[in-house]
Amino acid sequence: MDLPAPLAWLVDEAGASPGPDRFLAELGRRLQADGLPLIGGALTLAVPHPIVARRTWLWRADTGTVIEALAFAGSPPNQAGHDWLAGLGPVQEDTVGPVPDRLVLGWAGSRTFDPAETSQLRQAARFAAAPLATLAERAALATLLEAYLGRRSAARVQAGALSRGTGETIRAVLLCTDLRNFTALSEATEPQAMIATLDAWFDRVAGAIHAFGGEVLKFMGDGLLAIFPVSSTPAEACGAALRAVVAARAGMAHLDATREAQGLPPLPFGVALHLGEILWGNIGAADRLDFTAIGPAVNLVSRLEGLCRPLGRSVLLSGAVAAETTTPLVPLGEHVLRGIAAPCAVFTLPDA
Repeated sequence: MDLPAPLAWLVDEAGASPGPDRFLAELGRRLQADGLPLIGGALTLAVPHPIVARRTWLWRADTGTVIEALAFAGSPPNQAGHDWLAGLGPVQEDTVGPVPDRLVLGWAGSRTFDPAETSQLRQAARFAAAPLATLAERAALATLLEAYLGRRSAARVQAGALSRGTGETIRAVLLCTDLRNFTALSEATEPQAMIATLDAWFDRVAGAIHAFGGEVLKFMGDGLLAIFPVSSTPAEACGAALRAVVAARAGMAHLDATREAQGLPPLPFGVALHLGEILWGNIGAADRLDFTAIGPAVNLVSRLEGLCRPLGRSVLLSGAVAAETTTPLVPLGEHVLRGIAAPCAVFTLPDA
């Protein structure tokens, strides 16, 4: 069968596209070359995620660029894509596949599409069903893995780093934190209320970590371990980690004020930062793996966080972090940490 070039591409090659963004840009370019007056396109996929309901990719024909927009649970289906296209010109949208609102492909024209052009776009949407089903599965898996593993770890797993014992050594600022008096609080709090309390705590601290480029590697009961990889300079990673700590403390101060108004106790916590090398990769049993970080630096930051209570401080930094920042710090001397051979120079923030 002799198909138009865009449809032949959809049948033969589109399923191998690296991702929905490249698929949208390439299909738009091919439809445009086939004579359609396109100035923009949008592709919306429903994804399994605790917060994000849909991912939408937006393509501009004049620059060839694609950006991504996220829609959260409760938002109207395909609103981001439709509103963006409507701001460019007349819109033609089609549901792709049998499930309403799961996959929507839309286009904006430099003028109103005539009946023949509308028919071409609908035909393209029909032929796009098979390759987009494949891409949607990949996007859904990526979104799900990111929710449970974090963006960096999810990318490694999807790239095929699945064998036990495989990993890489990276330099990063490690952040370790946990709540104080959690055992007593959990014994005096109903389980459902305790879960809500933990969620509120993790929202503040993990939100601050992600906002400044860090990644949560692991939630551990009432605590977590996160990293800020050194991508350019150690000073930049240390600065990002310190800004995350400041933001987390501000968020927790607001939460504590809200809890006080409700007659609930505050949620004191300790946090430690250390700069070092970690082995980051697959560790575990043959049939149950964990993508995590190990190494002396992980041990040190954990022991350093445990020093917060005896020193009466909520934030502690190792000498390695202190050496890379111009932020005013208060030296607390050298301390022996359990299981760590050399004493560690310890610092804190003036108001911590």
